[in-house]
Amino acid sequence: MPDGIATHHATAILWGTRAVLLRGASGSGKSRLALELLAEARRLGRWAALVGDDRLVLEAVSGRLVARAVPALDGLVEARGLGLVTLSHEEAGVVGLVVDLVRECPERLPDRDGGDLVATIAGVRLPRLPLWIEDASPVVRICAAVETLVTPDGRERQILSPAEFVS
Repeated sequence: MPDGIATHHATAILWGTRAVLLRGASGSGKSRLALELLAEARRLGRWAALVGDDRLVLEAVSGRLVARAVPALDGLVEARGLGLVTLSHEEAGVVGLVVDLVRECPERLPDRDGGDLVATIAGVRLPRLPLWIEDASPVVRICAAVETLVTPDGRERQILSPAEFVS
């Protein structure tokens, strides 16, 4: 990897045409959650693939955030108790949702105007889902969030208002 390229401690999967970026502290369950999301996609007959686990390069390109695995970890995901497992993967994905695994239970009704549901990474504003690491059904919540980002005919829904992009 060229000098000067910053990496981020995160995991990403593609769910359809958009990547879901999973962020959280070490041991918070990012890899496990990625594997569960991939299994759920298969169960639902949806296309999904690993982008990268543990270390990602996140880069703003034409106003979109692109996630790539660091080359040394291409196709590898950590399965606790099994070690590193090789999966088919995609080289990159445009991030459509940021999921932050948090230690404190998020507010039941988040402050949309206060920015609770927005993440800014490399200057790109993205929909954000704060997800409690103790949540009993994290895959259900992430699937619901992803489904609100895409219309049934595959077009993207606008989640952030135009005013939120300007600030």
